[in-house]
Amino acid sequence: MKRIGNLAMIVYDMGLIFEFLGVASLLPFLVLAVFGEWGLLLPMASAPVTFLVVGYVLTHIPHEDSEPSFSVTMAAVALSWLAIALVGALPFMLGLHMSYTDSVFEAMSGWTGTGFTMIESLDTTPHTLLFWRSFTQWIGGIGIIAFALSLQRKTRVSLFRMYKAEGREDELIPATASSSRRMWMIYLVLTFFFTGLVMLAGIPLWDALNLVMVAIATGGFTVHAGGLAYYNNPLLEIFLIPVMITGAIPFKFFFLMYHGKIRDMLHDSTVRALLFLAFAGSLLVSFALYTFSNIPITTALRQGTFTAVSGLCTCGLQNSTPHLWATIPLAIVMMLMFIGGAMGSAAGGVKVNRIMLAFDGIRWWFRRFFVSSRVLVPFKVRGKTISREVSDLAISKNLLVIVIYVLTIFIATVITLHLYMTTFRMEEVIFEIVSALSNVGLSVGFISAASPITIKWIFIALMWLGRLEIVPLIILTMGVVRELEDDSRSQNPPDRDYVSL
Repeated sequence: MKRIGNLAMIVYDMGLIFEFLGVASLLPFLVLAVFGEWGLLLPMASAPVTFLVVGYVLTHIPHEDSEPSFSVTMAAVALSWLAIALVGALPFMLGLHMSYTDSVFEAMSGWTGTGFTMIESLDTTPHTLLFWRSFTQWIGGIGIIAFALSLQRKTRVSLFRMYKAEGREDELIPATASSSRRMWMIYLVLTFFFTGLVMLAGIPLWDALNLVMVAIATGGFTVHAGGLAYYNNPLLEIFLIPVMITGAIPFKFFFLMYHGKIRDMLHDSTVRALLFLAFAGSLLVSFALYTFSNIPITTALRQGTFTAVSGLCTCGLQNSTPHLWATIPLAIVMMLMFIGGAMGSAAGGVKVNRIMLAFDGIRWWFRRFFVSSRVLVPFKVRGKTISREVSDLAISKNLLVIVIYVLTIFIATVITLHLYMTTFRMEEVIFEIVSALSNVGLSVGFISAASPITIKWIFIALMWLGRLEIVPLIILTMGVVRELEDDSRSQNPPDRDYVSL
């Protein structure tokens, strides 16, 4: 295959990522030693050994010292995320004796920061595997490739292209390995700071660390089967809200804070839009719960605020049971999940930036309808005037991504309803599908360990698509299909009159 064969151009960089994961995967052994869970030694060793072996093989494959095209890079990222989930499933399969499907589901949910789980008995699950779940979300949150970048002594253009191909439009500032290491340190410091904050709510260190790791990564794994309801601690929920918002804000702003440029962050339109949506969404969901679900006002405010922020920040932590809610509050949270956080953050969804650009673009298009074709209507982004050609292209690509998301939700809903006769309402099925595609993890209970295998694999694909923002997988599929078409044409040569076409 021509396009797949071109992946060899960046196979070395893919190998570096796997080698990094092999080293990083050794950290859970500290938890294993602390809690004395020596029976998990071999199951936990399966992941780092596989990562290191695969990484060693890939870095020693002969390759051209040239930079690949962006489309090839995106295809490589799609394959990398799939391989990472397959390897990350080994500890669950060997340590908990879960089925292969459930193990891959758990791993994909972890690496993508989604938060759905197939483990039914979290309270009896070994501490090492609980930490492995949280650890995968924590690493996947800031971006596996961003961590790999921090290990590089020299900047490699293809690695930065892979970072951007993960759906992270905002590049690191500046684009050097040293700045990536500083981002890593900021991420680590924030994790420890928020862990201390959560402990002020009376939460033990073990629980606080795991909760903060998944919250700042906008994941949703917990260490107890009851989730946040296990604690029944309003103060804990209040402290977790800024942690989730931190994960949904572009990491580059914390880099600016590191240099004392806090004002630039607070004046950024993306951050302000995110905070406004969190505030407005909280009020709307709380009001809808009080009005349509007949929930007491204090409980409605508590559940509505936390769930709205968790949905917008694409964090699967929840302090309520949405299955008991009316349709309207479900629909509002569904819209917030669809929007998601900001580009360059740990959050999923179509991103606040795209919604803002789509709104500004549609308004710009309608303004042009009411003036003469000779009148130039400027299009401005962050105070800068953009040419008409660039504006049309950017807005069209932006709207295309949004449309693809909507079509994916529609197709997944139709397929799911055809394959699985369920007692859940249609809006609840759509809610669950949006949650998977946006890498959220908020659940009404539709997807569980009791779900059919076909439904589980559909949700695995949705989580994978959501983490990649769909486009890289489309490029990978197009590359395979086109090459197959080329092969079929070579087997049946066309008539001489059509060779030039």
